[in-house]
Amino acid sequence: MSKKLEILKQSLAKKEQQLNAKFDQHFATVKQANGQPLNDKRNGQATLNKWERQNEGIRTMQKSIEATKQAIEIEEYKIKGVEHANTFIPVEIQKLVETGELIQWRKHPHTFFVPGVDKARIVWDEKRKVVAHKFVSAITVQEQRTKFVRIFNPLGAVLNNL
Repeated sequence: MSKKLEILKQSLAKKEQQLNAKFDQHFATVKQANGQPLNDKRNGQATLNKWERQNEGIRTMQKSIEATKQAIEIEEYKIKGVEHANTFIPVEIQKLVETGELIQWRKHPHTFFVPGVDKARIVWDEKRKVVAHKFVSAITVQEQRTKFVRIFNPLGAVLNNL
């Protein structure tokens, strides 16, 4: 389970607890009134306004819970997309991802980043069955270029049959 998914699930549990607390508070307030303040000419509208504010808070919390549930679904979909893409990605690249030497982009699971290197990417081309790079010319710092080359060259030698 990804870190983001864990955070979303914890957030959902917290919001559901808050919603239950709001429901309990609202029911206690309604029960406390026992119908009497509504007959009072001075305070009846104030009681109705309080109930409406509580109802609005409950509706807002329900919308927030629905948004969190949708975010969880989207996150699970992304994870499944990465798992599916990993069936086509070579073992050499997967080993580097597991060790943390490469970071897999969940938006485009065939694209990988080298930690500490700006802009440059390693790309697995499934159609041609080769590993390639993008935006390497944008690397201006020699240390980053060295780090990128140290990861890319061995991959290229193994996967591109050079």
